[in-house]
Amino acid sequence: MKFRLEVFDSLPSTATLMAARAAEEGAPAGLAILARQQTAGRGTQGRAWQSPPGNLHLSVLLRPDAPARAAPQWALLAAVALHDAAGTATRLKWPNDLMLGDAKAGGILTQSAATADGMIDWLTLGIGVNLAHAPELPGRATAALGAEPPEEFAARLLAALAIRAETHASAGFAPIRAAWMAAGPPLGAALSLQQGASRQNGRYEGLSPSGSLLLAIEGRVLEFHAGEVV
Repeated sequence: MKFRLEVFDSLPSTATLMAARAAEEGAPAGLAILARQQTAGRGTQGRAWQSPPGNLHLSVLLRPDAPARAAPQWALLAAVALHDAAGTATRLKWPNDLMLGDAKAGGILTQSAATADGMIDWLTLGIGVNLAHAPELPGRATAALGAEPPEEFAARLLAALAIRAETHASAGFAPIRAAWMAAGPPLGAALSLQQGASRQNGRYEGLSPSGSLLLAIEGRVLEFHAGEVV
């Protein structure tokens, strides 16, 4: 897959522009939009995402030939590519965080639309990474990877994403799952999963073949498709 990078000095949100390009204009896969600054960035669960100049604010358009239920696997694939680009000092936290030690350094927000027959029509990956700055997040430690031109980091990330997408096309999700687990928490680590007002406490047992989180709770291994590890 080849990516085409468009760079803007400032946008309200790369994700909003990308979704409009995908849904309304039918842009082909491989479009990548980078803003040096966002004025209305957002993270998961509608949280505001501070987007100062010097950090990475990137959205990528994909059109995988896959059922809509497989969309979460592409967020995990993007996380693996992000870890490839960021380096082995970082780790991954399910489902969408890049961590430096115990602090969040980046995140991925996935949006998608399905066709009438249940296939993915388009899928966008909104990727934010703290490079020069580590904006505060309520209740969360944050970290910056180190000052680097966002365009240079984006080029490395897109190259890694292309490689991982080729692996997925030739070998399926299994090697992506294995790579995610290699960069994720150690097996047996104590984890808490927040789902709305409910919290599940257990021990990490890896990812299921579909990419769901596996937690051992009271002697049973349970599979979780959504939630936030806290």
